[in-house]
Formats: sequence, C-alpha cells, structure tokens
Amino acid sequence: MFDEFLRSHDLRAMLTGAYRPCPPKGDRAAWIGLPPETREEIVRWGDEALAGYPMLTATQFLAFTRTGDRQAYEGPYFERRKKLLGAALAECVLADGAHLDAVIDGLWCVMEETSWVISAHNGSDHPGAERKPLPDEGNPYVDLFAAQTAATLADILYLLGDELDAVSPLIARRARAQIERRVIAPFMDHDDFWWMGMIRSDVNNWTPWIVSNVFEAALLLGRDRARLSEILARGMRMLDRYLAVLPPDGGCDEGVGYFNMAGAALLDCLEQLLAATDGQADFYAEPLIRKIGEFPPRMWVKDDLFLNFADCDARPRLDGDRLYVYGARTDNARLMALGAAICARRAREPGGFRPADVPQTSRVLSALFSRVAPCASVPPPPFEAMDGLQIYVWRKNGLTLAFKGGHNGENHNHNDVGSVVAYVDGEPCVVDMGNRVYTAKTFGPERYTLDNTRSRNHNVPLIGGAEQAPGREHAAREARADADGASMELSGAYPREAGAERYTRALTLTDAGFALRDTLTLDAPREVTWVFMLREKPMCSPGAAHLGKLRLTFDPALACRAEAYPVTDERMARNFPGTLWRLTLTAAPAASHDQRMTFERAEEE
Repeated sequence: MFDEFLRSHDLRAMLTGAYRPCPPKGDRAAWIGLPPETREEIVRWGDEALAGYPMLTATQFLAFTRTGDRQAYEGPYFERRKKLLGAALAECVLADGAHLDAVIDGLWCVMEETSWVISAHNGSDHPGAERKPLPDEGNPYVDLFAAQTAATLADILYLLGDELDAVSPLIARRARAQIERRVIAPFMDHDDFWWMGMIRSDVNNWTPWIVSNVFEAALLLGRDRARLSEILARGMRMLDRYLAVLPPDGGCDEGVGYFNMAGAALLDCLEQLLAATDGQADFYAEPLIRKIGEFPPRMWVKDDLFLNFADCDARPRLDGDRLYVYGARTDNARLMALGAAICARRAREPGGFRPADVPQTSRVLSALFSRVAPCASVPPPPFEAMDGLQIYVWRKNGLTLAFKGGHNGENHNHNDVGSVVAYVDGEPCVVDMGNRVYTAKTFGPERYTLDNTRSRNHNVPLIGGAEQAPGREHAAREARADADGASMELSGAYPREAGAERYTRALTLTDAGFALRDTLTLDAPREVTWVFMLREKPMCSPGAAHLGKLRLTFDPALACRAEAYPVTDERMARNFPGTLWRLTLTAAPAASHDQRMTFERAEEE
C-alpha cells in the first residue's frame, strides 16, 4: 500500500510546511482555554518534578539479567519521563517560569542516560532473545522507548524551545543531536532491527509504535525536505511489512489491550502523514485500514471491560480520542461511540488525561486538545466473525460470549486454543485471567511456566494430564461459525503425548445461554479434566455448579472440584481484584469422551 503510493507520488514535493501536533505554549488562548480542573491537575502534576528526578543506576539496569526484575529499572525510568512531561505541561499552562528549571533538569537527566533503551530490550534482535546486562553507548539500539523518548524530547522542544534557548541554546542543540544519534541515524542506517521487517517477517506492534515516534521526532526537528522525505518513506515501507502480517479482518492477535500500540499507533502515523502533506497522503479509504478500526468495538463488553485473550487485560486503558479520530476518519460510528464513551468516562476521573502506563507525550497532548463530541451508542450485531484470528463473538439476551481458535504461536500468546469467555449483563463470569507484571520470564524460554500463559489455567481441557503446547503448529483446524454457534477441531493444539487423535469442540447458542460439546478420540484410555476459570466462587452439587449469574450443568459422573486462585499480581489485580476460581470437571480414563456442558442464566435468588 505505502510502497505503491511512494512509487506513484513525489512525497518530497508533498511536504508542505510546519507540523503542529498541538498548540505551542505561545498560543495562550488554547492553553488558558483548557478546563480549569484540567489546568489545576496539570500544575499539580508539574509540581511533582520540583522535588527532583529519581536516580537510574547500573545495578538497576543489571537487575533484569541478574534476577529477571524489569521494574527495578523501568520504574524510575518511566517516572523520570512522567515528571518531565508534567513539568513541561505545567510550564505551558502557567507560563511563569516556575517549572522551567524542572524541565531543564528532566531533559538533562534523560540526556545523561547511557541509553534510552530499557533493560528488558537491551541488545534485542527479537522478543525472547538473549539480553545484554548493560547498554553500549557506542552502539545504540532503537526499541519502543528509545523512540518514544526521542518523540517526547522533540515535543518538549516544540512546546518550550524559545524558553529553553533563552536559558541556553545548548539545551535544545544537545537534545537534537542526541535524538539524531540515538534514534534517527540508527533508524536510517540499520536494516537488522527485527521490527523493521527486513530480516524477518514476524513483526508486531513494535513496528507502528516505533515508526510513529520516529515520525513525530523527525517532523518536529525541522529537517530539510529531502531528508524528511527519506525518513518518512523508509518508515512507510516498514508499515507495509506490518500490514502484511495482519489478517484481512484487521484483528490484533495481541488483544485489544495492545490496540494503543498497534492500530492506534498506525493511526498516529496516518495522521502525521496527513498533516505533513496537507491532506494529500490519505490512506483511510484502504479496506484493511478501515478493518483495523473495527477490532476494538468488536471486543467491547461494557464500560471498561473487553473480551481478552493473550497478554491482554480485561480492563485495558485505551486512548479514547484515538479511537474517536479513527472512527471519524473511517466513517465508523460504532468506533466513534466507543471512543467518545471512553473519553467521557476518563473526563470524570481526576487527572484522567495522565498516562497510566508508559508516558507517550503525543497521546497526552492529543487527549488534552482533541474535541470529542458525544455520540449515540451503536448497538452491536448479535454475531461477529473474525476468521483470520478465529475469534467469534455472540451477544444475546445479556450474554456476551467469545470463542477463540487460532494457534499457540501468536504474538503475546497464551496456550488457549479453543477457549471461551462469557460475560452476563456486562459482568465477568467465565474469564481469561489475562496479563501479569512483566519479568524476564514473560518473553523468555520460561514463558510457559507462568500461571497466566499455561492452558491449565484457561477454559480448555487437560488430556491425560497434558496441557496444550506452544508453537504455531499447535493450532485449531476446521473452524466454522455462524450466528447459532461454532466448532473447531483441536487435537493439534496438544502435544503428541496427549494422545488426541481427534478432538472436536462445538459451541451452540441456546435461548438461556450456551452449550459446549467436546468429543474426543484418544489413542488409549486417558483421563480428561475440563477447566473453567471463574470470577465468582462456584457452588458445586452433583451434575451442576452455580457460577454467579450462570448455572453450569454437566454429567454427574464427572468429578467436580473448585479451588481458589488468589490474585496477588499487581497488574492482574487491576482487572480481577481479590480471587479467581478454577473449576475442574474430571472424567475417568476412557479411549473416547463425549461430554456436553450447558451454561444458562441462573435463577434469581
């Protein structure tokens, strides 16, 4: 798509002038016009930087390779950037110099860092690769956060360049030089960074996320038109490689929680190109671009809850204004309504514009100055099929249900082929436990020792005690779905030792809920244990279990057992505080199994 455009258009001639991502500080009407409570919150945020910035030490960086701890370095690393951003915004709001020294100190701290790459990504040529214990200043790598740091510095120079130059022109001069050396030059000179898609094709959200931040920095640094067109064209061809790995349905196998860094980062690139060319480089009519925007509302349940698979939170913090803009550009009323609903909810939160996770300056600025109009809700269809991802969603009588096929080599994969999740009246019932705080194990060889990635803690069975195995070859086959249900052949998701010659899972919608029928043919008599991860404590009796708003019925011959899973991980607790429950139904050894389990609304007590 992008390469074709570049072959037929002169991008250099299209670059028309200054790039303005938001009003600069000198536009006093814009900054004074922010809501009073927003201005007050920005000043409070900026005041946090007046107490100083945290240290970043070599041993904090070493913690990742020594103990697997990412947070030892990432905590103060991101805290520095959050404080710097708060100080810069407070200076724009007050325009009185009270926070300017804090901005200078923050810029200087960041520029003094040996590397802008976080410890978990140091020396990375692909997720899961061996990491180096300390960064090499002479060999800069570009990861997500090196690129994001470059964009943050460029945004601050755009906002406060005159004020910084009045103190010393060396500040901005040094920042520009470091952005060039640490990010722009490696971006242009290397072909061997995995996320560029030049040495391997398995790219993911890294590509649009990094490219969007490189575009932001390049557009704001005032480069000559020839150099800027080379940077943009190179990034556009990387985006082509990203689009090539997406399914035609536009779905994101990393889960909707990664839309900020995937589809919304692609949107950032599209908006930057649109602005830089005065609307001439417009790609919103492309079918795949439009499909990508359909993914978040397809996965929305209610309020802040979304259907989640893989390393996706059930309550992801999506950027509502990005969804709204994406919907407006692609005439997608449903996406606009979702974005508007998120923005309205965020506006009710004190400091709702502040970054909850990694502080991407451009997103904060867009949240402050985007004008999102209220939108009427758009009723979702009763059935939606994403055949590329093999994710199918039904909504009926207050039930929101999803059934997932796919394979166990997906980005941010969990071994969950054939899993289901169910919400009743917008409340979680049968769940995917979701994500945890990242450590060295998360993307290393020990990934599938983690509770949240193993199939034993997903809504799929154990066959002869065997769990599903990781890898693209462990996949669903023969997937079919329609408004009444779906079926898949799942034997391939399991390793050879499971002895599954054939395993078909069929899901059927009923008037009161849904039913699962699992039919297995094994190479020898084996025990099978069905697992269901639940939000509420199940109340078991022979042949039945109450699961909160659902009642599960099953063969009374199955041994039913419930065990508590206390949620102690900080990230998981943001989605499911307290306790999850693991319900198991075990069948005695047999060479074939045919079980039907029904989930129907429980009678009101």
